[in-house]
Amino acid sequence: MNTQVLIVESDENLGNTWRGFLERHGFDVALAQTQKQALDSLRFDICNVLIIDLMMPDSSSLAITDFASYKNPDISIIVVSASSFFSDGSIFEILPNARGFMNQPIEPDDLVAVVDHCSGY
Repeated sequence: MNTQVLIVESDENLGNTWRGFLERHGFDVALAQTQKQALDSLRFDICNVLIIDLMMPDSSSLAITDFASYKNPDISIIVVSASSFFSDGSIFEILPNARGFMNQPIEPDDLVAVVDHCSGY
């Protein structure tokens, strides 16, 4: 079974770019741009890896990650942010299922490598 990835990113172009990189490497990818879309996807679909922008407008990233962890305790969460605030590793204390943190902009090969690594958890 392929790794099921959910990208939660409010910027549609950026989300579609990431989705394209990952799909070319064999991952099954869904994209959600809002909290409602993300929660609906998590509620009804299998997800092994969640990639989420920490600073989503009009959304609670923590609510999404909490629900994702509730639905699948083994989910791997990759947090992305344009801010380097969590680059010290503190995100791993806040989100127990966080397996990666990436500063934006993200290099395609780095994204694929992190998702590939996280899919092995």
